[in-house]
Amino acid sequence: MRISTNTIYQSGTNRLMDLQNDLSKLNEQISSGKKVRSPADDPVASARILELTNSQNLNNTYAATRNVAKTALETYETNMTSITNVILDAQSSLVAAGNGAYSNEQRANIASELQGRLDSLIGLSNTKDAQGNYMYSGYKTDTVPFVLNTVTGNVDFQGDTSKRALQVDVQRQMPITYTGDELFQANGNDLFASLKDMIGLLKTPITDATTQKTYSDGLADTITKVQGVLDQVLNVRADLGSKLNELDTLDVTGSDMDLQYTASISKLQDLDYTEALSDLSKRTTILEAAQKSYVQTSQLSLFSFI
Repeated sequence: MRISTNTIYQSGTNRLMDLQNDLSKLNEQISSGKKVRSPADDPVASARILELTNSQNLNNTYAATRNVAKTALETYETNMTSITNVILDAQSSLVAAGNGAYSNEQRANIASELQGRLDSLIGLSNTKDAQGNYMYSGYKTDTVPFVLNTVTGNVDFQGDTSKRALQVDVQRQMPITYTGDELFQANGNDLFASLKDMIGLLKTPITDATTQKTYSDGLADTITKVQGVLDQVLNVRADLGSKLNELDTLDVTGSDMDLQYTASISKLQDLDYTEALSDLSKRTTILEAAQKSYVQTSQLSLFSFI
């Protein structure tokens, strides 16, 4: 088989070009600090890096969502703390109202105190969050949850009973809102109606045994119902605290996963400078040797042997 001089030259030229391309690629890797800069560098590693990056981005999205959930729940916690304190104040007034030595006028003064508590509770139940949404209206965030009915005198719930939820982790969708009906009108204990009725009894003079019995029975019933609402509020606050603790746990897990993703991506993508510089020196030496060999070969011809 005969090999032409042109074939020898072309083969040598191709070899030099390959070596120069490898050297150029290595220099670019050293400059960028990345050994995989595109799928062409390493298709398998590139696909794995993309997969890990997508998983890390999703993990970061869940972390951001958990921050939103925390803010919402902490806003409820602040609001419910105030609600708890007002209910406790109302209970103190109810206990005082049981003093048999009080006059009609003194009971009327307690009625004024309870009216103030009732007004405060209605105001707290109609609180808006930082985005201007009513907190206890469910999905009807632009609707005032509790409104005084001018006909009946009752405080009616106009919100929605559905709860908004957020996907705080791949397998966890967490409700982050509470509705007015579950907080103030749960288990047949209507806080607003109970206080309104009690205020009416406190304003009604006790003149005989019948009015005394009506008053005593109404007071006992109100104390029971207000305690029922307080228990419900405390239960909701316990649920809220449990969710905040769960979010903290998920944050720790998410942070650990983020570190793992970063380490795995770095292992696949980042350049080992010590190894790369050693490889650069070796490839440079090979290229220089190949260039010298090519020059010597290209100077040969048939006349050199005559």
